[in-house]
Amino acid sequence: MTVKTLQYYVMEDLFKRVTDTVLSRCPQDVGLFHKHVAPGQEGKLEQMLKNPFVIMSYTEAMEILKHARHVFQYKPEWGLDLQREHEKYLVNHCGEIPVFVFNYPYDLKPFYMRDNEDGPHHTVAAVDLLVPEIGELCGGSLREDRLDLLRCRLQRLGQEDAYQWYLELRQFGSTPHGGFGMGFERYLQCILGVENIKDVIPFPRFPRSCVL
Repeated sequence: MTVKTLQYYVMEDLFKRVTDTVLSRCPQDVGLFHKHVAPGQEGKLEQMLKNPFVIMSYTEAMEILKHARHVFQYKPEWGLDLQREHEKYLVNHCGEIPVFVFNYPYDLKPFYMRDNEDGPHHTVAAVDLLVPEIGELCGGSLREDRLDLLRCRLQRLGQEDAYQWYLELRQFGSTPHGGFGMGFERYLQCILGVENIKDVIPFPRFPRSCVL
């Protein structure tokens, strides 16, 4: 199993284990939302938990979007970022099962993501986890651990001096590694069926609530 594949399983396992814990420890709270806010969400959540997540490349995702009969506000093109409408369509296309999209275009992602050194489409080892109704829930990548490639990319971007400190982290070698992040509010939206992200912010902000 590669580091990249392992990262997918960690992300999927995190989502399912945390959700199982929330459902077992807070059934009344979750049930309240499923009854009064999002009827039918319980069945959708059960489907996400019992099925393995779908895995597809960015290129495969673009092919699905280009052949879709749906009319998008933003035309899908290889090299452009996925919009929320694209993400939601892909999840719907896969039967409302969460979808991993990996290997994004090289020029689309930050300098620290690992270069796949592939062609003709140049990509990096990045991945997003898309979930029903929300779109992107998690984003992650393998990090570039090869100093020469990292320096070349920063030189092309004209950022070598600004990120000299980052290059020094690789100066004496590194090891393949990666990381990802999950949006907490988006996660709550996903499991509870809340439509507006403002309604799940733990510390809501409103006029005159934050005195500086």
